[in-house]
Amino acid sequence: MIGRLNHVAIVVPDLVAASALYRETLGAAVSAPVDQPAHGVTVVFVELPNTKIELLAPLGEGSPVAKFLTGSPSGGIHHICYEVDDILAARDRLLAAGSRVLGDGEPRIGAHDKPVLFLHPKDFLGTLVELEQA
Repeated sequence: MIGRLNHVAIVVPDLVAASALYRETLGAAVSAPVDQPAHGVTVVFVELPNTKIELLAPLGEGSPVAKFLTGSPSGGIHHICYEVDDILAARDRLLAAGSRVLGDGEPRIGAHDKPVLFLHPKDFLGTLVELEQA
């Protein structure tokens, strides 16, 4: 059901500094920041030959990643994202298997302008999993 690894998301307290670290120290191509108000984050993508790293910073006080930074002030890995061919079929299969889909269970448009869903970390070895329609 899952396809290729789309990205690994890392929450950071300072998006400018994190972008500079990847660009200047690691020599990676880093996108411009994009606010994602529907998700309460600002994102940049580090482009790699085989996948991406998504750097996330809180956007506003109600940001879901602000709580993450409270527990991990230096930041850290937040979630991994896998591609799926059909997000609704994937959701239905996961629900039938007893997995929990976060939110109302309906896909939302993610940072790549494609439908996404998040799966409960307690069902996936303590890891928040994002599914993105390929």
